Amino acid sequence: MTLTAEEIKSLRQGFYTDEYFNNIVRILSCLHEENYSFAGESEIPGASEVLTGDLEVEMQFFSRRKPWGLVVGLEDALAILRQCTGYYEGEDFVNTFDQLEVQIAEEGSLVAYSGNPLDIKPVLKIRGRYKDFARLETPILGVLSEGTKVATNVFEILKAADGKEILFFPARFAHYLVQPIHGQAYRKAVEVFNKRYQQHHRVYVSTAAQGSFWQGQGCGTTAHAYVAVFLGDTAEMMLQFCRILPPEVPRVALVDFHNDCVSETKKVAEALFRQYWELLQTGNNEETERYRLFAVRADTSGNMVDSSIEPLGLSKLDCGVNARLVANIRKALDEAFLAWKWLPEADMPLAKEWCQAVKIVVTGGFNQAKIAEFEKLGVPVDIYGVGSSLLHNCSSCGSNADFTADIVRAKINGQWHVVSKAGRKPAVNTDLKDVQGE
Repeated sequence: MTLTAEEIKSLRQGFYTDEYFNNIVRILSCLHEENYSFAGESEIPGASEVLTGDLEVEMQFFSRRKPWGLVVGLEDALAILRQCTGYYEGEDFVNTFDQLEVQIAEEGSLVAYSGNPLDIKPVLKIRGRYKDFARLETPILGVLSEGTKVATNVFEILKAADGKEILFFPARFAHYLVQPIHGQAYRKAVEVFNKRYQQHHRVYVSTAAQGSFWQGQGCGTTAHAYVAVFLGDTAEMMLQFCRILPPEVPRVALVDFHNDCVSETKKVAEALFRQYWELLQTGNNEETERYRLFAVRADTSGNMVDSSIEPLGLSKLDCGVNARLVANIRKALDEAFLAWKWLPEADMPLAKEWCQAVKIVVTGGFNQAKIAEFEKLGVPVDIYGVGSSLLHNCSSCGSNADFTADIVRAKINGQWHVVSKAGRKPAVNTDLKDVQGE
């Protein structure tokens, strides 16, 4: 993560900080100026000699995602600490990051949490003068919570999809400014999943902003609005899509505009293959790739019953993108060429191969549970497009992706003493690595 000059200034000044932390910094700074010594009561030996304004503490950060979380945001947290630890002398900021002792887990760590705050694995530990980093607790917790929420959801979706590709489509469900953070969390989850399960999933983001941290480009399918621009003619809109856009853009036809996915699939397949076949006859093999249909996408609304479905009287079985609809689309694709009376018999094998290579993308309300059910039933889906469920808290366990930070020790006369609140204690994570000050 690269912070802009404006972000750094705002973080240093507490613009993104809960105000009670800003108040703490004001008080500690005043006590520092007054050379105040602790005047309260404490059982810790030498407490009366503590200069509270300069007190060094140990703070630990941990995830509350049950039963586990894929932690993302640690690199952002470290960037915030590096750039924004310190204090102001007049208008000048004095960076004191090099005076901290920081231990941090690896980005993408899988960290368990039982729900008991006494049984935790911290992912970040900071030791140093508290007033220098007190303002940073809020933004650090925020970047950890947001990144971990999305990354864990993506990881669970990938497991549920049992090897199928996932399109990352949550952009429309959140403020546009968080798209880069979400995209990076998605990418890290795919990376960790591939490594853990020896898979080769590719990264598919829908906006350039989601891919901005690694210069990734957005990809997508087609939209209902695009079909409407062509007055509902799905085949014609795809012909123009293929003619104008470069071949490397996947040709994915949205086929539910008229609530008749099977008929639209057949029309699109025939229109595109006919162009493909005619270009082959002219020897223009390079141009043929413009008309290779990569996939069709079903996005039937959850309150609609597609024309190809014989109602059974249960919305789960009849409405939206359901198992029977996907099976109907697959059958329509696999057999579409049989109805093409204009096609010479000798080219039937070519048409069969072309049709059966077309994939099926499903979108619209897909989450971990629905994907797992589709996979259990063997529904012939090739790619799942997932949106809002990737931004929710854990749907399967009801757990939040929150992080918590606690001061658990204080340094008094050169010795570290436990000062944690009831229900908390210093915890150990042997996977933490020391960070060198800069």
